[in-house]
Amino acid sequence: MSNDNSIGHTGDTRPPGVGEEEKEQIIREFLPYIKYTASRLLWRLPPQLTIDDLISAGLIGLMDAVDKYETGRGKLKTYAEFRIKGAMLDELRAGDWVPRSTKKKVNDIKSAHSRLEKELGRMPDDEEVAAALDLTLEDYYKTLYEASGSISFRFEDFEADASGEDKLNILECIPDAQARDPLALLEDGVRRDMLAGLIDGLPEKEKLLLSLYYWDELTMKEIGKVMKLTEGRVCQIHTQALIRMKAKLEKNT
Repeated sequence: MSNDNSIGHTGDTRPPGVGEEEKEQIIREFLPYIKYTASRLLWRLPPQLTIDDLISAGLIGLMDAVDKYETGRGKLKTYAEFRIKGAMLDELRAGDWVPRSTKKKVNDIKSAHSRLEKELGRMPDDEEVAAALDLTLEDYYKTLYEASGSISFRFEDFEADASGEDKLNILECIPDAQARDPLALLEDGVRRDMLAGLIDGLPEKEKLLLSLYYWDELTMKEIGKVMKLTEGRVCQIHTQALIRMKAKLEKNT
């Protein structure tokens, strides 16, 4: 599923001082992307938020991108998409309070996965993990579903500000498509190989799900139709795959 929308005049430059009429045109051009991105994040919605809240956050992110964009510093489309998704994720994090008990359960599951993989010499199946945690399979799946909104596998932070220093300027991180920095290529290759190795060690069902979600960019509902599973079960499997990968990554670092 492609998101390479034609953005018209918003592709590379924009005249200084964007007027209301031009802002409305930009919103119309980006609205399909905003709605699509919101639909892909539906599975992470806490009870107090709706898809309209995500769309509103995406629109705010878009306007922020338009206001801060500097001509010649990468494409507005690329920068705006970063800001739109970032604003939605910020909205989710602000509205999602994860109970300490849920965090403990997630850590227990990660520990069980690591321990069983070492003992068995392979990835443990659902029944083995549930037994190790002294849970019924039904309760194990319920725990995965409850944790689905609290588990994320973050490959980059665009606005890390833990040290109190100035926030990272995303525009400075948008690569020049013509540049071929050997060090950057090497680092990208290492990360890609590491991620590929983590995914390759997953059970086939989880590998397929991750491929459909992150590469084919299907929603959880669409994946459910492809895999003939309920949307809730897709969320459970997705959460379990991320927990497996986190456990393996933590063990190797």
